[in-house]
Amino acid sequence: MSPRRLLQHATGLNLSEAEAERAMRERMAQLGVSDSRAYLRALGVGELNALTELVVVPESWLFRDAGAFRAATDFVQRRLAVQPARTLRILSLPCAGGEEPYSMAMALDMAGVEAASVRIDAIDLSHQSIARALTGHYTRNAFRGTELAFRDRYFSVRDGGYQLCDAMRSRIGFRQGNLFALDAASLGGQYDIVFCRNLLIYFDDPAAHAAAAVLRSLLADDGLLFTGYAEVPALCRHGFAALRIPGAFALEKETPDPVRPVPALRRAQAVRPAPARAPTPAARPGAAAPALDDLAQARRRADGGDYEGAAALCHALLARDPASAGAYFVLGLVSECRQQPAEAVAYWRRCVYLQPDHYEALCHLALLTRASGDTRSADAFQERAARIYGRRQADGGSA
Repeated sequence: MSPRRLLQHATGLNLSEAEAERAMRERMAQLGVSDSRAYLRALGVGELNALTELVVVPESWLFRDAGAFRAATDFVQRRLAVQPARTLRILSLPCAGGEEPYSMAMALDMAGVEAASVRIDAIDLSHQSIARALTGHYTRNAFRGTELAFRDRYFSVRDGGYQLCDAMRSRIGFRQGNLFALDAASLGGQYDIVFCRNLLIYFDDPAAHAAAAVLRSLLADDGLLFTGYAEVPALCRHGFAALRIPGAFALEKETPDPVRPVPALRRAQAVRPAPARAPTPAARPGAAAPALDDLAQARRRADGGDYEGAAALCHALLARDPASAGAYFVLGLVSECRQQPAEAVAYWRRCVYLQPDHYEALCHLALLTRASGDTRSADAFQERAARIYGRRQADGGSA
């Protein structure tokens, strides 16, 4: 089995062959091994964990995207106002070096929420990240922005960095784990809030679908899922609906599990994602309805793995309507699933040329251009997507 397949099976990460090969060569150099076939044949659980450490992305910082912590704190306070004796549960996955769960603990403490009222669990694939999180020790790089009053309140200067106080460290239960290996049956519906930010961007669509299913199992029917801006479209395709919460990318279950109904007020706040669609063509008898039908069918085939059928429908649609941004978007999805990133980028660039506010295409372009090393283009696409998301949330529309 290739290193890419091994790592994808172990982690779910949609790595390129080059990324997997780089990690393997780096690990072999550390061990003084020169024969890659011999290395792969002898690869055991312990060595696979060591190899995995080289491909995970643990970087984060304290109070990253602070709006999410404000929204989560407000949510906790509202729940406790109604049920003061209740203990709410929060999950941070992946938790990297502990920056996210510790930020949540500090936000709750600053809001006056008692430690006994909330239990925070934190899980990460990386053993090294969990070990670092348990120390509660951070360098200057973990403190970004201008709002740093929390550092004076909860940290002391120690060993060339900053040491988090024991009171905050004791609020978090850390453990190493894999999203796909969690016992969702025993944990089903236990979490009122789940933070899962910037994880699904590393998955292909089948893995994202599987991840969304696990997240649905973990989250209470009336709970909140906080995610990254680029993950909203994928999660909305797999059982979640975006919510209008200023400063945060939050979702809820689109259709609640049969255990508990979602309150009507929460359901009224949901923002339903509109399907990808082409700009309305010039009126011509009988043309518009079949085009929309073909596009919807192409999307369904692509989601179902029938890439040839989806591409054929898109090309037939483009022959009739060359300005169909939706057709170019689906062709981009097909190319990405076929491991053809250059073709996917070309299709999505054509899509956003025809429909500049196509949120999903901009998100995909940001991810692929960043993976190729074109950070300037990636930042530009990311900023455009974020502006569109914010504008549509403010207008009460969908992303």
